[in-house]
Amino acid sequence: MKRTLLIALLSLVFCLGTTARPSHFTQSVVGGVVAAPSNARQESFDIVWRTVKDKHFDPTLGGLDWDKVREQYEPRAAAAKTDNELYEVLRQMLGELHQSHFNIIPPEAIVQDDSPEPKGGGIGIDLRLIGGQPVITRVEQESKAAAAGLRPGFVIKKIDDDDVPRVIESFAKSKESQAITTLKITRALLARINGAPETTVRIAYLDEHDQPREATITRERLRGEMSPRFGYFPPQYSEFESKRLAGGIGYIRFNVFVISLMGRIRTAIRSMTDAPGIIFDVRGNPGGLGNMASGIAGVLEKEQTSLGTMHMRSGHINFAVFPQPSPYVGPVVILTDGGSASTSEIFAGGMQDIGRALVVGERTVGAALPSYFQKLPTGALFQYAIGDFKTPRGTLIEGRGVAPDVEVKLTRRSLLDGRDAQLDAAIEQINRHSNERKAAAARSSI
Repeated sequence: MKRTLLIALLSLVFCLGTTARPSHFTQSVVGGVVAAPSNARQESFDIVWRTVKDKHFDPTLGGLDWDKVREQYEPRAAAAKTDNELYEVLRQMLGELHQSHFNIIPPEAIVQDDSPEPKGGGIGIDLRLIGGQPVITRVEQESKAAAAGLRPGFVIKKIDDDDVPRVIESFAKSKESQAITTLKITRALLARINGAPETTVRIAYLDEHDQPREATITRERLRGEMSPRFGYFPPQYSEFESKRLAGGIGYIRFNVFVISLMGRIRTAIRSMTDAPGIIFDVRGNPGGLGNMASGIAGVLEKEQTSLGTMHMRSGHINFAVFPQPSPYVGPVVILTDGGSASTSEIFAGGMQDIGRALVVGERTVGAALPSYFQKLPTGALFQYAIGDFKTPRGTLIEGRGVAPDVEVKLTRRSLLDGRDAQLDAAIEQINRHSNERKAAAARSSI
């Protein structure tokens, strides 16, 4: 039976039944009064623990004694006085796995509105940690941030009353990999910068001369769109950009793999049949619908092939690529960085392994476990991995990431100079390939 695979942010909801069992959830004390705990919390804990026990793709859990983990965390979960306290305990318990795609998403973080218009706001910037500092890497033209004088290369020091070094320090005890921790720091900072439209945010930063500056900026409505709801998984904010660079090189950027973008991606590729090369920019793209990687590859590949295999507790699923009519056959470069995760890694790693694309930029996150989402009795969403992924050459991406063929790190200096060194390197690779083809054609005509 065919299954739709959803990687990273998106997942087909997989409903599980639970079996009642003795538990430490017998009573809790609130204000000195003994009160019955929430049955929903008890059931939620049991579901999370049992799901890992029964559904994890590795029955041995890498040697982790999951029964002992329950003994350690169940009393702490029973003592939780609020749902959010329970969620933190569950996250810590899942952290014992040291794997991606195990998470608890509280109800208040779930988008409930199915409107195609985004409700959130921002100021029009992106950032990355460079040398341990949050550096602005992109400022949208005509955005509020641009009008306020923010530029790539500026270092953010404070967001409203939040001191940025303290925010970073709060992740010091994370049990996750450095790559995932860095990604979460980046998202935490962007979450503080973004907010409701027409509200303001105060940004303290260092300019190009390392002089301290401050700007109060009014957030504006996000310019992208919301993807349709998929089962329990809520709509996702999506952005898409397609254009021609110097020399006619194609450039396609999208921030998440959602089905509503698939038609636009295909149309963009087909509009670039005469391009000397196409650059796919998945920097900062955390993933999404897994089989979209194969779908995009089908418009770029002449032969049937595979981007890799998902291995589950029983059986496996192949990320098969079926060529589409008149695929683009020119050079392909995929831009990645430490924010590229999951489906972005399957796309980049698979295309790299079959020799169809060069990967340029920085090593990806190393978080490529296919996952499902399940709604817990408390209303939270529980994300859990149901398989591991290997590239066509048998390389595990989880915990390792995709290593670029051409490594180019962003530097604050290049950003201050107005250069995107990674994009420049991608363009250079396509131009080099084009020049080599022209030289070969000239030699053959002699």
